Amino acid sequence: MTLVFAPLVTPFVVVGLALALAKRAYDRELGSGLRPPDAVSCALLAVLAGTAALGAYAYGVMQGFYILDPDQMCAAAGARGDRVVTRMELPVSVQCVTGDGEGTELVPGWVNPVVYGGLVLCVLAVGTAVSSGVRRRRAQSSGSSTGAISS
Repeated sequence: MTLVFAPLVTPFVVVGLALALAKRAYDRELGSGLRPPDAVSCALLAVLAGTAALGAYAYGVMQGFYILDPDQMCAAAGARGDRVVTRMELPVSVQCVTGDGEGTELVPGWVNPVVYGGLVLCVLAVGTAVSSGVRRRRAQSSGSSTGAISS
């Protein structure tokens, strides 16, 4: 069920998260210079990238999905000849293949780069969020212990 609704819901989630990130950037102190992003911004970016990857994956997997039979799917895509459908999950691929072995790809070319790029960005953002959170906690704990000693 997730794959059916993901292409429909993804644009709304991505736009909402992008607006949240833009608001966080706008609310940032003026003149604060370059500094690493905080954990919340990285977590928002990770969810945004993961959502984009899931939406693109679902869109690609659902390409050419018809209830009746593969011949109708291939005819609707404009493929010629006798058709047999081949599917691959990663990289996402749905092909109509003629009896001669000539294939027509139904998945748009942008789907796989968005899936892989979204997954990589999601992993990097999660790693950055964790390291940012650890740095902040260390700074707070060293600041509170230093403050306790000087009091």
